[in-house]
Amino acid sequence: MAVLMHICCGPCATYPHKVLRDEGLDVAGFFLNPNIHPYSEYQRRLATLWQYAGQSGLYLLPPGDYDLAGYLRSAVEAPTRPARCRACYRFRLEGAAAEAAARGYDAFTTTLLVSPHQDHAAVREEGERAAAKHGVKFLYRDFRPGWREGRALAKQFGLYRQNYCGCVFSEKERYLGE
Repeated sequence: MAVLMHICCGPCATYPHKVLRDEGLDVAGFFLNPNIHPYSEYQRRLATLWQYAGQSGLYLLPPGDYDLAGYLRSAVEAPTRPARCRACYRFRLEGAAAEAAARGYDAFTTTLLVSPHQDHAAVREEGERAAAKHGVKFLYRDFRPGWREGRALAKQFGLYRQNYCGCVFSEKERYLGE
C-alpha cells in the first residue's frame, strides 16, 4: 500500500517512518506546515527533514505551499486553544489528503500522531474528516508509544529538535510560560 505521510518535522518522522516501513508500506513524506513561525524556523525544520530523508532513504515530495495567510485566517477563527490547534490540524491534514488523492496514494497519515503533546483524538477526527472529503483512506496509528524511541533516533541522526510546536501561539506559550 502506498502511503503519504504528512510530516510536521524531521524528529517526529523517525519513528512513524520506521514503523510503516517495517510494516512493508511504501511511504512518501510530505511537509505541509504553514503554521511554523518564523519563516526561518520553517526553513530550518524543512532542512532537517531533508537531512533525515537523505540519511534514512525516505522519499520526500516537494513541500506544500507556505500559505501563512490561509493558516492565520483559520487560526483567527478559532483563537483559543484547543480550538486553534484543531483548526491547524484541519488545515494541514486537509492539504495532505488532497495531495494524497491527487497523486494516487492509497492512504495518508501524519507524524502528529507520535507526539504526546498533540490532541490525539482531534488529529484522528480531522484526518478522518479530510479523508472522507478527498476520497482517500486515513491510516490511523497511535505512534505515541514510540515517542521516546523517535527522540533517540533523532539524536542518532543528529537532527535539529525544536522546543515548541511551531506556530506563533505555541512559541509565545513556550517562551512566556502562558
